[in-house]
Amino acid sequence: MDQKKFKSFGGSEIQVEDIDRSRIVVLPLCYENSSSYGTGSKKGPYYILDASCHLERMDEDELVDWGSLKIHTSQPLFPSDDPQKAVVQMQMEAKNILQRDKFLLSLGGDHAISIGLIKAASDIYPDLGVLQIDAHLDMRDTWKGSRYNHACVMRRIVEDMKLPAIQVGIRSFSPEEAEFAASRNLTPFYAHRIDPTDHAWIEEAIDALPPRVYLTLDLDGLDPSVIPGTGAPEPGGLSYRQTVQLIKKVGREKNVVAADINELIKIDGSNVSEFTAAKIATKIFVYSWGTGVKIHPAP
Repeated sequence: MDQKKFKSFGGSEIQVEDIDRSRIVVLPLCYENSSSYGTGSKKGPYYILDASCHLERMDEDELVDWGSLKIHTSQPLFPSDDPQKAVVQMQMEAKNILQRDKFLLSLGGDHAISIGLIKAASDIYPDLGVLQIDAHLDMRDTWKGSRYNHACVMRRIVEDMKLPAIQVGIRSFSPEEAEFAASRNLTPFYAHRIDPTDHAWIEEAIDALPPRVYLTLDLDGLDPSVIPGTGAPEPGGLSYRQTVQLIKKVGREKNVVAADINELIKIDGSNVSEFTAAKIATKIFVYSWGTGVKIHPAP
């Protein structure tokens, strides 16, 4: 992937070239290591950014022009193939941005990107909680010889960083992960227990989080009918509307300081997954940062 081919989120016309003048920073993280099933997430940021250039700029719910929110897209980072070194590199890059008091949205890449990103955020905000949208618990201690694999993300967050975490959309995990979750009295919001006609679970999930939140969104948390282009698509996931409602609620009731979207894998001949991922990114922008700049009240 030639760096020159990477586009700015939403296109060059909205790019704030000077990062210090921006409010939102988009960080592409081209990283993939020891995938469990499908491969190609390393190129995910490229396709999400490309799709973002084809979105209309008005948010239909809040009537906010998300293109006016002062977005800066950084140059893509290609971390080391060594998982531990890669985590440190991504942590340092994220910390440099967060220290400038910017909202950071990172685009992966496999879910291992979140380890360094959340570590950087927790270094700055020690009272941080994590909201995970995912099909998988991601709580193995090691996977394929590494503690820094995508299958170990939430284990590192809960066990090593000791951060509170709320997990939503879960429907796939190993006996080891089930045992660990039980030992820590974790209560994931399993997908099969989420009523598609009742959003009360969203209130319950948000109430369980501290005031400051990091949002990590593995695209396989959504149903494959919504996002087919991901490494381990699991049936029975969240709908697009459920996901947006959750993002809206957490943005309105908590201080979301950073987020990531990960595990996008391009399907040849289809643009659905990357377009939907880019649209979700705009929802994160609007509900976390943009609700104070409405053009006029939403109907």
